[in-house]
Amino acid sequence: MFELVVLVHFVFIAWVAIGGLLAIGRWRLCLLHLPALLWGVLVEWNGWICPLTPIENELRAGRSMPVYHTGFIENYLIPVIYPDGLTRDLQMALAVFLVLANGIAYGFMIHRHFLKRAEVRHHG
Repeated sequence: MFELVVLVHFVFIAWVAIGGLLAIGRWRLCLLHLPALLWGVLVEWNGWICPLTPIENELRAGRSMPVYHTGFIENYLIPVIYPDGLTRDLQMALAVFLVLANGIAYGFMIHRHFLKRAEVRHHG
């Protein structure tokens, strides 16, 4: 069960980070991605801990594994990407990055949509 929670946590973070790219041209995926993106940005910007973190800690404690007192990103991803640890400023920068990166993907998708509509009007 612990591994499943960690996997779900990781997949959710990946979905938040790159879901905008995967949603290009697929409007229904946007309906799944935008709420996840909003949640991810709010968690990073406000310094909240994801609800999956306490679940992981509970499962760790039940397996006599060490419990961590930071979030999933700080415990699993930041040591790999940023060995010095996660600062408040870095969390806020991650939130801005999520908005900008996904904003570019959605901007491209919206631009493409309106371009297609203009072509239909021009040729139709």
